[in-house]
Amino acid sequence: MTIGPILVTGGSGQVAQALQTLAPGRDMNVVVVGRPDFDFDDAETLRAVLASRPWAYVVNAAAYTAVDAAEADEAGAERANRDGPGLLAELCALSGTPFIHISTDYVFDGSKGAPYQETDPTNPTGAYGRTKRDGEARVLAAGGKSIILRTAWVYADTGKNFVKTMLAAGAKLPKLRVVADQKGSPTAAADLAAAILAIIQVIETRGWELEFGGIYHATGAGETTWHGLAVATFAEAQRHHGPSPEVEPIATADWPTPAQRPADSRLDNTKLFQTFGIQLPDWRASLARTVDRLLGPAG
Repeated sequence: MTIGPILVTGGSGQVAQALQTLAPGRDMNVVVVGRPDFDFDDAETLRAVLASRPWAYVVNAAAYTAVDAAEADEAGAERANRDGPGLLAELCALSGTPFIHISTDYVFDGSKGAPYQETDPTNPTGAYGRTKRDGEARVLAAGGKSIILRTAWVYADTGKNFVKTMLAAGAKLPKLRVVADQKGSPTAAADLAAAILAIIQVIETRGWELEFGGIYHATGAGETTWHGLAVATFAEAQRHHGPSPEVEPIATADWPTPAQRPADSRLDNTKLFQTFGIQLPDWRASLARTVDRLLGPAG
């Protein structure tokens, strides 16, 4: 029997598109919504979409993700990352609908020196991280069947992301300068989407259990730096005779941005495995598949 309907917010975003692509193969019915029909700047659109039919699950993959722009538009980021998800969680709590909300590694300041666990104190360094942290609090305060998935460094063959930016820049320039002192775990949107659908399958099989609720970390296995991810991207591109620029490692201080990024935002994914039996693949294997989709069959 088909599972659904599953409401997915985020329109043309990477995770929403990945969910829409993967769901049919798992016998799940996903309905993706985005602006203008669903807009965090217009609370009535949220109420209308939630009331349009009985939803089996709601997945919030919509967010204000322009990290630097958020520094000058924190109010806009608050509407999308705090107020909107909070209202969604409240509406889902009223109807008893399980709600899965995507958050970020940027709720941490990156000073721990080891992968963060869900119980570690948050301390965001910028407006984006603050609004996402506050969104988590609103979701949990709603008191419903809510699961929060913190992820990081998301990339795909769709949308705007670091991997696509590197390939485009590398096709034009012989040398690129990439930050090498920020550490994290790249996460393929397809892998995160598969994890979300696997969580839904567990809930379908076992029913909702109190222990399911709360915060989880969900990133690709392994770790690297932005420079390491760039180098790996071009190594994969070589299999397709793609771009092969020189990639110079630089310090964060050499590439100033309006928002301060966490220096080490690795996340510990143990809880996700212990609770749901889910572990995302190693980022390197997923990167290879993504580059294959972007550049076509290897020559």
